[in-house]
Amino acid sequence: MYSCWNFELHGRRLAVMEWGDPSATPVIALHGWLDNAATFRQLAPLLSGVRLIAIDMAGHGESGHRPSGSPYYIWDNVADVLAVADQLGVERFSVLGHSMGAGVAMMLAACVPDRVAQLFLIEGLAPLVYEAESLPRLMAEALSKHRRLERRTLRPYDSVEQAVQARINGRWPVSRQAAQWLVERGLERCPTGWRWRSDPALLLPSVVRLSDAQVEAFLVAVRAPVALVLGDKGIDPERMRRQLPLLADARLHVLAGNHHLHLEAGAAAEIATLIINSLRGSSAD
Repeated sequence: MYSCWNFELHGRRLAVMEWGDPSATPVIALHGWLDNAATFRQLAPLLSGVRLIAIDMAGHGESGHRPSGSPYYIWDNVADVLAVADQLGVERFSVLGHSMGAGVAMMLAACVPDRVAQLFLIEGLAPLVYEAESLPRLMAEALSKHRRLERRTLRPYDSVEQAVQARINGRWPVSRQAAQWLVERGLERCPTGWRWRSDPALLLPSVVRLSDAQVEAFLVAVRAPVALVLGDKGIDPERMRRQLPLLADARLHVLAGNHHLHLEAGAAAEIATLIINSLRGSSAD
């Protein structure tokens, strides 16, 4: 079983799903872009001896949106995660991140190395990188899109089932159960049917982006042991394989599955075993 709660951060709601004994080893879990904390419902019950604290990041799931006109930069989530940890009185913790959440986790570990014990990253390692010379052009293009379309509207669904089918048949297919979990937390009623709670502004391109050198500096600054889990049918594995040697202590695990392999029973069991063994090994040192 899990509990749900939220708190206010600068007038904005941050929502959390939590599993496990409050006295168990704390692990903060961060979902991917346009997902929500329910992405960990397959994995969380398998994490014996773990207190899993899964956050709906700003603009996702049941968390509030950032103010109108405010950008969604990946690094702003780092401050939000620290606020959750401080609210809970958790000084030192490990982080489990999927996709975008993995990039947030890595940047967090680089910024506050004394607070992050271990990183467990699924199908993600660092924010996307860009050639430095391309940044002025990309900024100009992003500014133009923001001016033309400050808030995109997402097409509503006629029914909850239609939303479930859309998730099942998405770019990275998931099981019906996984789709139902994500939809249950991510959908809300609207006058024309059902729509995602996600802020449409998340679909706009970032005005400010990171160069390869900047991301490398964060990777080099990470001191925590890192376990990187990739699906054999996942996304962009070569980029992450190239970045992995920049980490001081990293292990690569390739499992059967696509970008959302942690939502499938078999891969989730393997990932849970990996996490439990790593945490037990660390506590025995």
